[in-house]
Amino acid sequence: MPTSLIVVDDFFEHADGLRDAALRLTYPDQQGAFPGRNSQERIELDGLAQYVSSIVGERLKVISPLGSHAKFRITLGSDQGRGKVHVDPGYWSGVLYLSRPEDCRGGTDFFRHRRTNTDRRPMNERELAELGYASIDEAHQDIIERDGLDDSCWETTMTVPMRFNRLILLRPWLWHTAGAGFGDSLQNGRLVYLMFFEAA
Repeated sequence: MPTSLIVVDDFFEHADGLRDAALRLTYPDQQGAFPGRNSQERIELDGLAQYVSSIVGERLKVISPLGSHAKFRITLGSDQGRGKVHVDPGYWSGVLYLSRPEDCRGGTDFFRHRRTNTDRRPMNERELAELGYASIDEAHQDIIERDGLDDSCWETTMTVPMRFNRLILLRPWLWHTAGAGFGDSLQNGRLVYLMFFEAA
């Protein structure tokens, strides 16, 4: 009986300090497919993998290679991207909201793909065969690369609203996307701290 999504409020005791640290980091021009920019620097939180392991009830370790783990992401209202609905690498993903309470809006959106009637990527050979795919890569190309930006191909199933110091832990294979960016500066934009884990 797998758990797919966990929401933890007031997650980090020093969230104000973490936000302040994020505001002092460097955010290079956008390089990825999605709206927004990751911090150049990482801030690793001591004991994070063990703490999240206790929440999800599974032994986890930080993903390798690190990718975006322990980086911050800022997305402003004017930011544009080439990607939208997607899946993440790993076994659990985490998004810690760090926007000020007065700025928070939107959240993290989850979807059903209309054509395949799925809310996540196929997980094994049986599920691939049932959907008519020969591989995970073929399914990804047909669903995400073909339909990921076309809103008519997706039904929104849920939005987890943004709230300061709220952590969302989600299975990375769920069809999802970050909510819309907002604000016009680092101080009032959509600011999050990213986490990615694999099974230990």
